[in-house]
Amino acid sequence: MISKDYIIMAPQGIHARPATTLIRLTKNFKSAVSLKCGDKVVRLNSMLNILSMTIKGGDTISVIVEGEDEADAADAIGLFFTEQLREL
Repeated sequence: MISKDYIIMAPQGIHARPATTLIRLTKNFKSAVSLKCGDKVVRLNSMLNILSMTIKGGDTISVIVEGEDEADAADAIGLFFTEQLREL
């Protein structure tokens, strides 16, 4: 299991467009990916799961990846949160 924390740098936080991109990204891997913000933990397999967390710019989230390709999945998701999210 790999767990990494990220600060959401996009001022709009995570809305529908980045949530969709994130779901598409996680579907490329066999590992289970979860998102934690505060006390809430959701699987990254549904846009409603992600949007229900109401993640805003400046929030700190944890990404939890568990499975056979967890290292590759964690790297790709890390790239999403550090570079791609700001552009969406």
